[in-house]
Amino acid sequence: MATLVYERSKITAKGQTTVPKAVRQALGVSYGGEIAYVVDEGGRVSLVAAQEETDPVTDGFLTFLAQDMAKNPAHLTAFPTALADRMTTLTAGMSVDPDEEIDGDVTL
Repeated sequence: MATLVYERSKITAKGQTTVPKAVRQALGVSYGGEIAYVVDEGGRVSLVAAQEETDPVTDGFLTFLAQDMAKNPAHLTAFPTALADRMTTLTAGMSVDPDEEIDGDVTL
């Protein structure tokens, strides 16, 4: 495998290091981005752009749903207009920020 980027950085007394600019650019990460260290069986370490962590249970359920929808397309129906209208009425004037932190406990 050809080497595209070779950079060095020192590790501080606190175990910190600076990821060189060329490496950050190659990974496509910038300030505030996250990286992940991957160690394989041979002890080789790779530095990669961190991927969003997923929940295996949720992933399994979503896979099941996708397969079920593919097998049974007749089960898919349009969202009832009356229900959509009712939801619109009940939420009129509400402002929701999906990125806002939730205060207190949440019961599902």
